[in-house]
Amino acid sequence: MPLSDSSGLSDNERAECFGSSSDGANLRIFADMRLSYDIIVVGAGHAGCEAAHAAALLGSRTLLITMDLDKIAQMSCNPAVGGIAKGQIVRELDALGGLMGIITDRSSMQFRMLNRSKGPAMWSPRSQSDRGRFSHLWRTYLEQTPNLSLWQDAVVQLLHEGGAVTGVVTAMGLTIKAKSVILTNGTFLNGLMHIGSVKIPGGRIAEPASLRLSEQITGLGFRTDRMKTGTPMRLDGRTIHFDLCERQEGEEGWHHFSFLPEVSRLETPQRPCFLTETTPASHEVLRRHLDEAPLYNGQIHSIGPRYCPSIETKIVTFAGKDHHPLFLEPEGADTTMYYLNGFSSSLPMEVQEEAIRQIPALRDATIMRPGYAIEYDFFDPTQLHHTLETKLVEGLFFAGQINGTTGYEEAAGQGLVAGVNAHFAAQSLAKSFTLARDEAYIGVLIDDLVTKGVDEPYRMFTSRSEYRILLRQDNADRRLTPKGIEMGTVDSCRERRLEAKLALIDRFEELLRDTSVADTPDLAAYFERVGETPLRHPQRLREVILRPRITLDGLVPFVPQLANFLEQGQLAEEVKETIEVEVKYAGYIAREHQAAEKARHLEDIRIDGHFDYLSMQSLSTEARQKLDRIRPATIGQASRIPGISPSDINILLILMGR
Repeated sequence: MPLSDSSGLSDNERAECFGSSSDGANLRIFADMRLSYDIIVVGAGHAGCEAAHAAALLGSRTLLITMDLDKIAQMSCNPAVGGIAKGQIVRELDALGGLMGIITDRSSMQFRMLNRSKGPAMWSPRSQSDRGRFSHLWRTYLEQTPNLSLWQDAVVQLLHEGGAVTGVVTAMGLTIKAKSVILTNGTFLNGLMHIGSVKIPGGRIAEPASLRLSEQITGLGFRTDRMKTGTPMRLDGRTIHFDLCERQEGEEGWHHFSFLPEVSRLETPQRPCFLTETTPASHEVLRRHLDEAPLYNGQIHSIGPRYCPSIETKIVTFAGKDHHPLFLEPEGADTTMYYLNGFSSSLPMEVQEEAIRQIPALRDATIMRPGYAIEYDFFDPTQLHHTLETKLVEGLFFAGQINGTTGYEEAAGQGLVAGVNAHFAAQSLAKSFTLARDEAYIGVLIDDLVTKGVDEPYRMFTSRSEYRILLRQDNADRRLTPKGIEMGTVDSCRERRLEAKLALIDRFEELLRDTSVADTPDLAAYFERVGETPLRHPQRLREVILRPRITLDGLVPFVPQLANFLEQGQLAEEVKETIEVEVKYAGYIAREHQAAEKARHLEDIRIDGHFDYLSMQSLSTEARQKLDRIRPATIGQASRIPGISPSDINILLILMGR
């Protein structure tokens, strides 16, 4: 069939988007390509990959379009997955049938459970990944996913009709139809990189920006703005004095991201990380050149991430500190490249080099790639439903940095939710998939975005959740796998594993209830070592572990029934950990369940389209404006909008006859 160039791009613009120009004759090679799908996903970052996989898994014919098939699921910044609250998101993704947890385990070079010295609500898994292997595994899994096709191209235009999306036009001139479109463009929408005074259009180093699409979306009525992020330099490990650094090994043991027993985190050779720090001399170099920093000389106008600041921002904000920690993290098992975590910068390359020369461990370091900042377009996420479908265009979904977030994990969580809901929309199914704030960190993330919006790149923390003890990393499968089973993203293998775990939990709770622990000299000595008074009489095992300093691991040598139970392997270890937490923190868990139940009553009161807020003089001016802009779906959501007072909520309830 004849294909015409409908992209509207000049030859030079097409070269920027795609890498080379194409004429009509060349386009005929696409004649056999299917030009109609249920769902098109634009962008193959972490959001796009999870979205495409979820949609295809559910049965929708899905096309994933990316500008470079060799850059699928690129770790643009830190080659690591997880961290505080982020690790919980990855476990939630795994529980729902997502792939990030599996791929992270299989590409892991180092695993650590962060915050073990704090309460279990704070425990967060983190893995250092082999960057190349991570991307390769993602491509392998996607290529093996039924109903999913991959296409290397750039999207330059959305097609829409009657307020609904109908497809896309690509830089190659292809018009591809679809019932739903998911945009996961990352930092590529009008991306502009900064290295000192040098400005380079692009979404990542050596990768072109996405042109025109942002302007078209703005023309449809979407509110847009600019954000900034950045990445540190990469160093040649052969030139680093590791003997002057503190060595950080990963932890051993059974912990990992995926709940599937057959997934190992030891497939990839394990590598240490290293810790060093900046020096007063390096700070002096940076201060001397602040006038050359795009962040401070007016070259960059957008807002950067508060919780991952550049080294320039650190020395200005924390002027009294003469050092900051730096982490040297390997990029892969088969490369000498190291990521200098903590030294994000957009200063000129020669300044970056001079500064690290003042750090003993890096005095001879060779830079393989300088740090840089990047500005890009995003769209106000209050323009989205909780399904991540846009309010202005039916069938159009946004996920990832296009919504003002930062982080692979946050993007992936949005991607899965968008993929599932795009499938429901494409198949005209009268249902949706959303997660409440007491069900998942992914639910907290999305509710924060669509209810509060963003004024800086949003990053997830445990402190953002009011139900942290309910949303632990250890119970993600119990919370969410039943939901995955119900909607079809979870296979029978994962379902059987959950059933086995629940049966084992019942057995373990029986063991705690029925096992009696009597005092012995060895047990008394253990109690004394940890600062507990010895038992005066035999007690049930459940009662014994209520003591704050007593752990099940500590009791194993003295309770044969417990040791026998743990011989069943990893699943038994998981059960032991989660049940111990739930016994020790039962009171806190009960209170959060009660609070969640109370809040849920407000979520059940729907107000979609109920009021003309601007005409409601009984509300404050701020309330009228914010309610009109966000259009909350429920009273519960309205109550979480910043600036909405309890009296405003009471007025709404009265007007609704409540």
